[in-house]
Amino acid sequence: MKKPHLVALLSLTCLLGLGVTAHAQTVDTVAVTVPFEFVAGGATLPAGDYRIGRVNPGLNQELAITGYSKGSAFLLPEAYDHGPSDQPTLSFINIGGRYFLSKVKTTGGVYTMPVPAASMALAQTKGQNTVPSAGTN
Repeated sequence: MKKPHLVALLSLTCLLGLGVTAHAQTVDTVAVTVPFEFVAGGATLPAGDYRIGRVNPGLNQELAITGYSKGSAFLLPEAYDHGPSDQPTLSFINIGGRYFLSKVKTTGGVYTMPVPAASMALAQTKGQNTVPSAGTN
């Protein structure tokens, strides 16, 4: 295995177990570096630096994720737990080799993101290896 691939694989293994560490700037704003491509709010975003924050603080729970020259997406959480988190982090679900943003933990609370069923089904289908069966008629 080539060295860059090994380094990337080890990095992903460490990050998936712990989530992605983020730095809190305000109660509901997180700055984070994501080392892999991921899906958030229905958009596929490349690896890079992102800022996640509320669209309208105090009015609703919608979030926006904005990349520094990487793209952006709106996030509509399916749940919000107001209890503060110890450390701001992002959590991902790995389905078929694709990473879906599942939670955003801020110092103000935890936002749980829905993963569209169609995206999960597509990722699972792409991730499955089909092996032809041998048989006799």
